[in-house]
Amino acid sequence: MKSIFVSVAFAAATIVTPTLVLAQDVEAGAKVFRRCQACHTVEEGGANKVGPNLWGIFGATAAGRDNGFNYSKAMRDSGIVWNEENLEEYLENPRESVPKTRMSFPGLKKDEDRENVIAYLKSVTQ
Repeated sequence: MKSIFVSVAFAAATIVTPTLVLAQDVEAGAKVFRRCQACHTVEEGGANKVGPNLWGIFGATAAGRDNGFNYSKAMRDSGIVWNEENLEEYLENPRESVPKTRMSFPGLKKDEDRENVIAYLKSVTQ
């Protein structure tokens, strides 16, 4: 009986997990990202503004992309390799995540906003 329960639980987790990922809303993320567009671009070869262009950010080391942006020492020394988890933490509170960063944005306080922005970024920066 235990093995049946474990099998059913594992199967349910396998089925539910992709649904949770799809729950992120790329369109909603694009709307939230409008707040970021004053400082960031996302297209390949896009210009740096007050903040760096974000093309190719996933899997890249913070401040490690050769895109001509003058990153802060704090960002260069952070050692972060950008993924969904640490980007979500950073977007919640940039100055807490990377103390002494020059990013002045106070962060996205709503979990849903961060998840949607990350979904949007994944859809346009890879």
